[in-house]
Amino acid sequence: MLDKPLLINGTWCAPSGNRVAEVKNPATGQTIAKLPICERDDLDRALAAAEAGYRTWRKMTALERGRIMHRAAALVRDRAEAIAQHMVREQGKPLAEARGEANAAAEHIEWHAEEGRRAYGRVIPSRIPGARQMVVKEPVGPVAAFSPWNFPINQLVRKISAALAAGCSIIAKPPEETPSACILLVKAFQDAGVPDGVINIVFGVPPEVSEYLIASPIIRKVSFTGSVPVGKALGAMAASGMKRSTMELGGHAPYIVASDADVRAAAALGVMLKFRNAGQVCASPTRFYVQDAVYDSFKESFVAGAQALKVGDGLADGTQMGPLANPRRLDAVEMFVEDAVSCGATLECGGRRIGNAGFFFEPTVLSDVPEHARIMNEEPFGPVAALVRVGSLDEAIERSNRLPFGLAAFAFTRSLATADRFATELEAGMVSINHFGIASAETPFGGIKDSGWGSEGGTEGLEAHLTVKFVSHIGA
Repeated sequence: MLDKPLLINGTWCAPSGNRVAEVKNPATGQTIAKLPICERDDLDRALAAAEAGYRTWRKMTALERGRIMHRAAALVRDRAEAIAQHMVREQGKPLAEARGEANAAAEHIEWHAEEGRRAYGRVIPSRIPGARQMVVKEPVGPVAAFSPWNFPINQLVRKISAALAAGCSIIAKPPEETPSACILLVKAFQDAGVPDGVINIVFGVPPEVSEYLIASPIIRKVSFTGSVPVGKALGAMAASGMKRSTMELGGHAPYIVASDADVRAAAALGVMLKFRNAGQVCASPTRFYVQDAVYDSFKESFVAGAQALKVGDGLADGTQMGPLANPRRLDAVEMFVEDAVSCGATLECGGRRIGNAGFFFEPTVLSDVPEHARIMNEEPFGPVAALVRVGSLDEAIERSNRLPFGLAAFAFTRSLATADRFATELEAGMVSINHFGIASAETPFGGIKDSGWGSEGGTEGLEAHLTVKFVSHIGA
């Protein structure tokens, strides 16, 4: 499957050069495949294909496009197990999480297929007798999309589905670390009848691909999920060409537990959210601000939950947390723990690498972490939670809003008044109170401040791929 990993104008092909990227199994650390990567000539062919594919796809009705997308969703659902298996081998997450991600992909496609039929314009009453004034929504044009390795399917399917539902073509660069599941996803769209050139995928050296595609006059929209520094650089490139962009960047989510909260429920959900995908989640909570009255009981429940997690190969029965994606993540997480302890934090559990094979790290909990520790200021992107005692809700909210990040925030309380304060005062693009309520297909996913620009998912994600045309005419 990886010998011809590029899809250009409906044909799966090998790159024109001979460069390759290694694909490793993070559970063993061993190389399991070599992925051929593209050259500039391949990108030129993909751009030409996307331009031609756009002319074809935009002329089809929303009903026709939706029917094709519904067929794609059905194929993804049928092939979800194979997609999940490939995802585990290349990314490491537990099979149950991979299955959930693969099946959710079908929901994203279905929702966008339907929403594309409801990209309504409007009629504006005219002040000129006999004139008709209309607002028309049109696809923005070919899209360049760049998706990350932590959720190979979840992020890629959002970008493809929104682009296609709006009538756009797309060139997607999935992550080189986790290519196989992405290829299977795109094959489902192709087998469903998406015309040649509408979806193109390339793998390559990330800055080479992004800089070349974004600079092309053919590309009219850029979608990126990844780190803040890279997102800012790509956003600047897009802005130089007056191109629309959606940037879903890093986060450093706070998790507030008020004194009146259901402590056991808050701790159980906190463990799940913190350690799913080994903490390699942009919306993962790291800074746990817990009020004095319930701090000790929350800490006890949270530490017990972390210690009970079964860490292992994602394909092994009962695994609840898999390995980190690569050795760089191991080094980074180890640094965060050592720095926090040196700053005065208490290591409650974990804090060490596991074994000599693969990239495993223990679920880790730090308590009484001072604000100047690096983990309180930089996104750890790993299985480390920082517990902090706070006195008042004012303090919890103020400290939650202190950083330039603003992707997600979580909070627990039994008070409607307090819940309203959290909803109003927390500076984040997504606020979830007393449960995990983000990332569904019908809801917007995106941040504010340094965490991004725009949203994926929901009507907001579709609107990002549509332009507004105002038409005023008087009948002949």
